[in-house]
Amino acid sequence: MVSILFVCMGNICRSPAAEGILKKLADEKGIGSLHIESCGMGDWYVGKLPDERMREAAKARGVVLSSRAKQFDRAFFESFDYILASDKEVLNSLLHHAQSSGHKAKVHLMTAFSSSFTGQDVPDPYYYGNGAFEGVLDILEDACEGLLEQIKQ
Repeated sequence: MVSILFVCMGNICRSPAAEGILKKLADEKGIGSLHIESCGMGDWYVGKLPDERMREAAKARGVVLSSRAKQFDRAFFESFDYILASDKEVLNSLLHHAQSSGHKAKVHLMTAFSSSFTGQDVPDPYYYGNGAFEGVLDILEDACEGLLEQIKQ
């Protein structure tokens, strides 16, 4: 089983959206051998559902976001094969927490396997209008498609 962890700042917008999208895509493609979770670097929203605006935008695309926010723990380096950061700030924080080259090798940007947004940050939509949530979902759908292709190889 391949395990994937998506990480953003607070675990209420980008990372839970990526988690939901990847679960939906894997289900549609009949890929059942994945374990998918998300978390945030900070503890501000622990226990909370994803932002309502993100839940609504995702729901319009048939993606249900129901996970509860949790904070990143160094133990996750041992339990996940892929640890995907929403942006370079989160990426650098994760690399700082990594204890070994093996841990560092698991850390990538969420867009690392994207066909259209490779290497780009996934912008934080929290302080912007609803269009920002749609844009983030577009990026994450592309990124998750690429990640599934990588995993299948």
